[in-house]
Amino acid sequence: MFSAASLLTIILLALSTTGSPVEVSSSPITLQIARRLSALNGTINLLEQDRARAAALRLKGHNLKHDGHGVPITNVANGYHIAVGIGSPPTTYNLIVDTGTSNTWIGAKQAYVQTSTSIDTKEPVEVIYGSGGAYFSGSEYIDTFTFGSGITIPQQSFGVAFQTSENFGGADGILGLGPVGLTAGTLTNEQTTTIPTVTDNLHSQGTIHREVVSISFEPITSAVEVVNGELTFGGTVRNKHGPITYTPITTTSPASMYWGIDQSISYGSTTILSSTAGIVDVDTTFILIATDAFNQYQSLTGGTLDPATRLLLISSAQYGALENLNFHIGSETYSLTPNGQIWPRVLNTYIGGSSNAIYLVIHHIATPSGQGFDFVNGYPFAERFYCVFDTSRSRIGFAPTPYTDATTN
Repeated sequence: MFSAASLLTIILLALSTTGSPVEVSSSPITLQIARRLSALNGTINLLEQDRARAAALRLKGHNLKHDGHGVPITNVANGYHIAVGIGSPPTTYNLIVDTGTSNTWIGAKQAYVQTSTSIDTKEPVEVIYGSGGAYFSGSEYIDTFTFGSGITIPQQSFGVAFQTSENFGGADGILGLGPVGLTAGTLTNEQTTTIPTVTDNLHSQGTIHREVVSISFEPITSAVEVVNGELTFGGTVRNKHGPITYTPITTTSPASMYWGIDQSISYGSTTILSSTAGIVDVDTTFILIATDAFNQYQSLTGGTLDPATRLLLISSAQYGALENLNFHIGSETYSLTPNGQIWPRVLNTYIGGSSNAIYLVIHHIATPSGQGFDFVNGYPFAERFYCVFDTSRSRIGFAPTPYTDATTN
């Protein structure tokens, strides 16, 4: 067993032999994100995974003990992957981009190619993502991380799993982009020690705002695997967005442990969710809102629960009458147009629906409002609004994009 002091010594010794912990040739550095769709079990599976994930996050799942039963870590049926080089020379791994967790890890020990830069700290690590839920357990390593041709982190801490509870839809592991506090308790023998994240290591240099990570997506227009997103370290891509407005991380628990914000939601001029706390999570397929808010939304839209997909189904006439769904965050309002509220029709048959049907991407989180975790602004929000995660200032920024008002579905 290595104590926290021993682990810190390992890290410091490693850093002393490599010089600066982060090497950046230019800033910002933008990397492509590829969507992989594997919806063999239909939208029921997608929706259940989203709800299970939300329940796990609400319960701060990594502090819970697992009993071997599976609740999804991430929505592997509709995941977003980024290529990361690990080791020297680097081996490329496809990791799921996840803003709802902070541990970075590779899913199988045999998949990790050790090189001269690899250090096994021999610290056992385990992340539990839900009560009785999905998990990984293994050992914490330190190695060189390379992002594209612009960022190298010679000493990045990450887990190498000996055991995981599920298949990750073709991904090799997870790139955790959540707040560092979520890593506390994941080192089995050091329950109060946090593990430096990728964004922490970028922030440690204190220059050119490398701690800023921004994410943008283009709306889905194809059923095949496609590059439709960008992850940018060190700033934003100016031609991808309009003016950015920031809001502080909420102080309301448990949303405050994540990229949590305060917001209210209105449908047209009718408030359906008063100001409350929730999170922004690009790894959630739908937009989830408190059950009482969803009931109002269903009533106002006239949608009926479709037995095949379990999503709200509306007619063409009801679609023509849809009003904007407005997210009021700080002093700004971000409006999902009617087109932004519907599931991409090109994917209808992939989720067990009818090809010409119109399904809504808003669903309920399975708990009433007032829980401190009353919404998840998932992928449909992120594909219409640019999201900026600022670690050093504990804030999130949003901006309109060319797709905010576009008709794509």
